[in-house]
Amino acid sequence: MSYNLLKGKKGIIFGALDENSIAWKTAERVHEEGGTFVLTNAPIAMRMGQIKELAQKTGSEIIPADATSEEDLNNLISQSIEILDGKLDFVLHSIGMSINVRKGQHYTDQNYDFTAKGWDVSALSFHKVLQGLYKADAMNPWGSIVALTYMAAQRVFPDYNDMADNKAYLESIARSFGYFFGKEKKVRVNTISQSPTPTTAGQGVKGFDGFISYADKMSPLGNATAQDCADYTVSLFSDMTKMVTMQNLYHDGGFSNMGVSQEIMEKFSK
Repeated sequence: MSYNLLKGKKGIIFGALDENSIAWKTAERVHEEGGTFVLTNAPIAMRMGQIKELAQKTGSEIIPADATSEEDLNNLISQSIEILDGKLDFVLHSIGMSINVRKGQHYTDQNYDFTAKGWDVSALSFHKVLQGLYKADAMNPWGSIVALTYMAAQRVFPDYNDMADNKAYLESIARSFGYFFGKEKKVRVNTISQSPTPTTAGQGVKGFDGFISYADKMSPLGNATAQDCADYTVSLFSDMTKMVTMQNLYHDGGFSNMGVSQEIMEKFSK
């Protein structure tokens, strides 16, 4: 169902890889709600994924960009404004990667070159995106910038590894930059702390199936899907939430406020 919530709004969506990814589902929802956008991903991810299919489906152009490169980001921003014929109203940062996780390095045995690369891609890239947009004065007043995060930034999920630190850093950037973006340009910056979601990135984490099923049994509403997250993101891009900024918003079926649930108790009191 479409409510035309984003009619006439323009933006950039980072990180769509395949139809499981939250960025992909968000792009589809934004399109349904009347928004137009440029899609972007790292050149290597573009070779792996099916982003061209999404571009055709939504009538979007693709601009490859390495989110850790200021030069690539500046080019992305100026080209997007040209393609979309004006400043931007929304941006989704949906990027994360840990080489330590990928290579099976334990949290207590990190390869710090891997750590630095993962931090650059997963967290510092958000600052680079915000700074690029800010300096180029690329956002319309009351625009909305959203990054995706996970609750491992607040609580311990041992196998989430150094991604937990990356997400904590990401959330801090949203608050700190959100102040300046709000004050100077009336632009809001928020993070969505999503339920564990079976995306390509998510499934790279060890014991992920257990993770998902535990969260589902703990949450009164169950886990929020990628599709649910797309809907929530659309609401944050819309004018309905224009006074919401510098927040880390839990989108997790209630998981973040739970201590224990009946189902978990039953599982362990046998």
